[in-house]
Amino acid sequence: MRRKNWTSEKIFNRLLNNKTHKTYWDNISELRRRPNQEVFEKAYEFAKSDFDKQKIIGLDVLQQLGFDPRYNKKQTVELHFELLEKEQSDNVLKSIFHGIGHNNDELSEKQISKLVEFKTIKNTDIKHALISALSGLENSDAINTLIEFTEHKTSTIRNWATFGIGTLIESDNIEIRNALWKRTGDTDFETKSEAIVGLANRKDEKIKGVIKSELENGDYGTLLFEAILTLDDKDFLPLLIKNLEMAKKDKDDIANGWVLALEGAISELKK
Repeated sequence: MRRKNWTSEKIFNRLLNNKTHKTYWDNISELRRRPNQEVFEKAYEFAKSDFDKQKIIGLDVLQQLGFDPRYNKKQTVELHFELLEKEQSDNVLKSIFHGIGHNNDELSEKQISKLVEFKTIKNTDIKHALISALSGLENSDAINTLIEFTEHKTSTIRNWATFGIGTLIESDNIEIRNALWKRTGDTDFETKSEAIVGLANRKDEKIKGVIKSELENGDYGTLLFEAILTLDDKDFLPLLIKNLEMAKKDKDDIANGWVLALEGAISELKK
């Protein structure tokens, strides 16, 4: 019998005994497609359990129970913050923060302050989940916390925090711009690219020189093209065309693979 024909109770029982990561998420996904009171109450019960395994299953179901709109969203968010008032294991904290990140569009000032309390946590997986919870919030405490994270020693943390302040919010001030400019010199290419996009989103004219330098060095990617199209400046066309000609001649599969992306960027910019 196919999973979609199983009862919800059967899937919850299977989740308690899943042997593989894929099977776990297949079962979670199936329950998320069932935004009804039965699944909500069972997942809620699991999330309130004293056992981490059940708690995480419940949280993983609730965070995306119903895709638009979320089922019983207010109760779900309140539950996540209720759990934050008690000491939790690293894995539970990670699920809590990811859950909040999927439902953070109506957080109160008090709830945001509670999240910021965890900014000194050392575990990078949890910090990454915390960034998810704080991202997209037009709130000075959340933004300042993400700015701090853009200086983190771990590149994945810098990358996601830079994306958080560069693309996921519209706020624009000197602190945000300074943080993004620092990351334009980042050793991690993706983090640097996110910073470039963030400055392009804010129409910072000085970022054009950085983009041109990247193109001249043959260092480009989808994020760089995104920044170029955001600026909508035809001054980039000669360099894009030059890179396209080089990519077409390059026998390296990776370099040659950028032909379609370059052609697409050129076509959009010419409009």
